Amino acid sequence: VEKYRPQALSELVSHQDILSTVQRFISEDRLPHLLLYGPPGTGKTSTILACARQLYREREFGSMVLELNASDDRGIDIVRGPILSFASTRTIFKKGFKLVILDEADAMTQDAQNALRRVIEKFTENTRFCLICNYLSKIIPALQSRCTRFRFGPLTPELMVPRLRHVIQEEGVDVSEDGMKALVTLSSGDMRRALNILQSTSMAFGKVTEENVYTCTGHPLKSDIANILDWMLNQDFSTAYRKIMELKTLKGLALQDILTEIHLFVHRVDFPPSIRIQLLIKLADVEYRLAAGTSEKIQLSSLIAAFQVTRDLVVAEA
Repeated sequence: VEKYRPQALSELVSHQDILSTVQRFISEDRLPHLLLYGPPGTGKTSTILACARQLYREREFGSMVLELNASDDRGIDIVRGPILSFASTRTIFKKGFKLVILDEADAMTQDAQNALRRVIEKFTENTRFCLICNYLSKIIPALQSRCTRFRFGPLTPELMVPRLRHVIQEEGVDVSEDGMKALVTLSSGDMRRALNILQSTSMAFGKVTEENVYTCTGHPLKSDIANILDWMLNQDFSTAYRKIMELKTLKGLALQDILTEIHLFVHRVDFPPSIRIQLLIKLADVEYRLAAGTSEKIQLSSLIAAFQVTRDLVVAEA
């Protein structure tokens, strides 16, 4: 993941509109304070680091860029101490501004964020701040209004595949077509996750196929889910329960994962609308109860029961 982190703005694969805007800010030397937010693995940190590399030469980096992560201490005393002193000192030999990067800014306390708003305002002349976070709602409105916001959405498969192919080619990994599809599906728009799955699968199995990817991540296979659905709708209760329990034990599946996958299948099966609605409500209940930490066995019975009731309703309607 770190080996193939994009080094320049031109290497980033996604969010071309954001990148061109940032590029224009830099070339006109009018970079505002930035707030980059969105799910992990979508290129937020890479973007700002690439900007910093474009703005400063290697040897100025230490004196011009201050990068603080959630793992570093960023309480109110850090904002009033090191950040304040970094922002308030002028650079003697170089015109232009310094850059303070606060990664995972949503982990900062309310007090620290409040202390920061004054610092940002006071030293705008010679320092630019860049906040990076996953959840915009955890950043206080006062900071949001002082920054130019950019949302980094999950990456689309069209953008991920070429980049993955590049890495696969460089590393000489053996990946099949269905393996590639599985990588993109399971990572759901998170480039970092896709690369991590690719690496772990290729190290564990040598060849990256759909089956291997699913096994490596402990995700239920499509065929398994199809079987489970088939049993729930076509077998009697105790047979279905027994078979699913056996499969769960054999493959080490979590009911939570099975539920998520079955939900996708429910939309594909041709149920009458009213019956489908009832079923989805039941599924939602089971998921909620699972999240509360209830017994998997009882929830599995509940899941099967929901499907059996649905089946009887469909038969009755027919």
